[in-house]
Amino acid sequence: MRSSQRLSVALACAEGDRPLDGWPAPDDPYVDRTVHVQPPYDALREGAFDVVVLRCEEPVEALPGLLRALDDRSVPVIVVSDRTDTETVVEVFRGGAGYLAEGDYCTHMLSSAVMAATVGHTYLSPAACAALREGAQRMPTAGDAMERLRSLLSPRERQIMELLSTGLGAQEIGLRLKLSEKTVRNNLSNIYGKLDARGSTDAVLRWLGATPAAPVLRT
Repeated sequence: MRSSQRLSVALACAEGDRPLDGWPAPDDPYVDRTVHVQPPYDALREGAFDVVVLRCEEPVEALPGLLRALDDRSVPVIVVSDRTDTETVVEVFRGGAGYLAEGDYCTHMLSSAVMAATVGHTYLSPAACAALREGAQRMPTAGDAMERLRSLLSPRERQIMELLSTGLGAQEIGLRLKLSEKTVRNNLSNIYGKLDARGSTDAVLRWLGATPAAPVLRT
């Protein structure tokens, strides 16, 4: 996607109400067009959207139907919900969607998350990250397991994983650590190999100690 191109966003709501009143603002720098879609989300099959934002009470119930409507099209999804329990956040993240907890973001953050989603960044708001970490800490062997993971990585790779687990992408990580984006991506490739991870989502789940064997939301 060219940086000068503003985005087309589908605003989906499982409850049938308009999601996210007041967003985007008329002068939003990233979003050009929004379309409100409701279950069974037929508009997702017919329209061309850059990102889907799903607002719902029960993400684990609502997200699979939305993903089916996308019919394996590679359109990034961001979930907005007031659920912040570990199980819900993990299931959504495993499904490949970003997660913003209600009250945990501003409209500018949502716009930035939408833009980041178009270049492969899966954003988690701070409360969602905290839910993953809390769940990992509750596991009886979490400390030992996470220490074993950390022992596989170099100090630089650990820094990168800590930033990756907050939702930052390679470019932002590079800016934080004063590294080129290419260097960060090379480090990420090495990290995925060491953690036996299929990509960034899998690596973050392993890093936070919240990884079941395989994704389940698309089944």
